[in-house]
Amino acid sequence: MIKRNKKSPLRAEMEAVLKKEQAFLKKNAEKKASFLDRTLEEKVPARLQETLDKAFEKAFGLIFEKGTDFIEKTYSREKIEHNYKVDAYAAGLMENKKTLRTFTKKAQAAGNRNLLLAGVEGVGLGVLGIGLPDIPLFTGMILKSIYETALHYGYPYDTEEEKYFILLLIQGSLSYAETLEQMNAKADRYILEPVVPKGYDSREQIKETSAVLSGELLYMKFLQGIPVAGVIGGAYDSIYLRRILDYVKIKYRKRFLTDKDKAN
Repeated sequence: MIKRNKKSPLRAEMEAVLKKEQAFLKKNAEKKASFLDRTLEEKVPARLQETLDKAFEKAFGLIFEKGTDFIEKTYSREKIEHNYKVDAYAAGLMENKKTLRTFTKKAQAAGNRNLLLAGVEGVGLGVLGIGLPDIPLFTGMILKSIYETALHYGYPYDTEEEKYFILLLIQGSLSYAETLEQMNAKADRYILEPVVPKGYDSREQIKETSAVLSGELLYMKFLQGIPVAGVIGGAYDSIYLRRILDYVKIKYRKRFLTDKDKAN
């Protein structure tokens, strides 16, 4: 009997991440309005969307320009980078399922901690009826979570190219249907060739990403601004952060495996 060639650990891991990616795309192939969204639709002030757009744009611009150093005080970049090098060396010596999944496990653990923090922060501000002022904090938590994920897979996050990739992932994670497919294709092109597109305008990309975020969070941020009832809106911080991180971890894992395959 002729034995079939056994899959390499790298190939098996790539197939697993592609399966997760397809599951994410299928799950978000259609946007379905929740009962809560339908209930709040008529109560939200007409100009709140525009206000949220501007608030997210300002938050991204401020954090990218001046806030990264502050975010880095919440974790040890040096320690994560050192641990990555140790894990990468081990994976180079013996490439198997266990060594390849080490990076994913550590990124998952960091993500879980950030989800807990986002939930506590959002609920706490919701009790007080603080909605719009939560946006810089929530944006900072999104970026903190992505920064840590990037480091666990061996990637920086502070170059113009990496900021573009991060904005793409946030925008893609909260998109649906054809738009999600298009954003996913853009992210894949970056994975294969990590450069910004010709004519790229970072301010325009921030604007697009902010619009997607504000559109998805519109009703929840409105609700969060109502004392006590805002607990429900605040709780959605962790729900949306989980969705963003689910997609982010898929794409960074795919990028890591793609680069490792190129190097072999």
